[in-house]
Amino acid sequence: MTAQLRVVHGRTGVDVEAARRAVTDLLVALGRDPGSEHLADTPRRVAHAYSELLTPREFDLTTFPNEEGYDELVLARSIPVQSLCEHHLLPFHGVAHVGYLPGERILGLSKLARVVELFARDLQVQERLTKQIADWLRDHLAPKGVGVVIEAEHMCMSLRGVRATGSRTVTSALKGVLREDPRSRQEFFALAGIS
Repeated sequence: MTAQLRVVHGRTGVDVEAARRAVTDLLVALGRDPGSEHLADTPRRVAHAYSELLTPREFDLTTFPNEEGYDELVLARSIPVQSLCEHHLLPFHGVAHVGYLPGERILGLSKLARVVELFARDLQVQERLTKQIADWLRDHLAPKGVGVVIEAEHMCMSLRGVRATGSRTVTSALKGVLREDPRSRQEFFALAGIS
């Protein structure tokens, strides 16, 4: 029997009109004329862009009974991840590798990407994002183990400050057997392509 749980994030939505006014004020503060032909629609576009970047899509968490007793690692590699750094409001982007050791239920594979998006569409730090994904899967799927690795380039590091273009930050979160058993941990990192 298939089980579904409707997933809705509890965050307050973006006030698009207030964001539009704030972008207009920001353009003025930056010495730009928001009434110019090129910038006239920029506040609206920016407000809608941030609303999209900060609003995860609802989805149904679809699980199925693990009738076959599958007890090996299930891993989705290179799930695209994009988020906004909460310190500079600049994007960071890269890939997430998400895996789990099934318990009594298995997950519809697309849901791994949905869970990544659920937490990435927020003002974030990569460390928290990695842990939130792992904790959520542990709590909602009850697997024997969960592993999450995120590799991302941060525009706040690439475009400003140190300007370390191409530098990627790697974070990981392991739960259950993937944390406790060295062989399972090594298998997860090897399959994720992390040496």
